[in-house]
Amino acid sequence: MDGLSKQYRVIAVDPRSQGESGKTTYGHLPESRARDYKQLVDRLGLEQPVLIGWSMGCGELLSYVEQFGEDGVGGLVLVDGLIPAQSPAIVSVLEGWATLLQQDRRKEADIFVRSMYKTPKPEEYLQRVIRATMEVPTDTAVTLIHNMDAVSDFTKAFARIHRPMLYVYEPALQPSADYMKAKLGDKVRLVRFDGEGHALFVDDPIKFNRVVYEFVESLPK
Repeated sequence: MDGLSKQYRVIAVDPRSQGESGKTTYGHLPESRARDYKQLVDRLGLEQPVLIGWSMGCGELLSYVEQFGEDGVGGLVLVDGLIPAQSPAIVSVLEGWATLLQQDRRKEADIFVRSMYKTPKPEEYLQRVIRATMEVPTDTAVTLIHNMDAVSDFTKAFARIHRPMLYVYEPALQPSADYMKAKLGDKVRLVRFDGEGHALFVDDPIKFNRVVYEFVESLPK
């Protein structure tokens, strides 16, 4: 945010039930959260914003396009999301993780947060991220994972994508990159971060900001 704010207006969104947003008992479907984002865009009067989604947010932005199209969007940046999320192995892992979250949330939060980075991080920083993760109610976290995993067909979203899209990813998600390239061709630009983890924008913020900047500047004005 600090780096990109030197060139652009940057708005960080805490989705419902995450961060400092209200903790609701409903609306944790990708399409519902996408409507939240559209409401924010409309409320702030944003014109041609570039929408950036990380991890679970990737599918939510594709739902945004499926519901509202691209006319009001400057471009999409998807960061290290499972597209498509479904394969027997991945489904099994996510279902098992959801069970573990309900057995020992603190332990699983600690494991997950530490796994997101490939470069060393101060313990104080890691603990801060863990605490933020723990603010999401456990039942909500499980619901979010389940609802993300339930979406396997992005055909309607892909059919409405005509503007450039950037997909930034770690090597483990090469299958998702290959899948999107096969579906979108030259509409999608792929950039792989070979030495970074799931939170690749934290592992190498300079490269990430440069990649995003170059993409934004290349968009049709």
